[in-house]
Formats: sequence, C-alpha cells, structure tokens
Amino acid sequence: MDHPLISPDLLAIMQCPACTGELSEQREPPSLVCGACSRSYPVRDGIPVMLLDQADEHDTSDAT
Repeated sequence: MDHPLISPDLLAIMQCPACTGELSEQREPPSLVCGACSRSYPVRDGIPVMLLDQADEHDTSDAT
C-alpha cells in the first residue's frame, strides 16, 4: 500500500492559493494538483510548496 504524500487530515483543509480549488495528490512527480485550475504544487521531503511562483500551470482547455 502506498503512503500518502502528506497527511490526509492536512490535505482535507488545504486549498489552491491561486483559486481556492480542491487539491489532490499526484505521485509522479510528487505534487498536489488543483482540480479547478490544474496548477501543480511540488511536495519536497513531505512538505508541500504552496507558492504560486513554484507552481506548474497546465492548460486543460480544448483548443479548437
């Protein structure tokens, strides 16, 4: 069984600092991903880095 990147209790109260969206864990690379804006915040040595300048932005819109 995989161990969580951070405490489930902590994850339950955390929000994306950019849009206040809900976060979920991503294993590779270790990060927390916002379900609303798709920003990805790295988790380093078990510590989430919740700084906007450290976040990766992913465009999930459909280009048509």
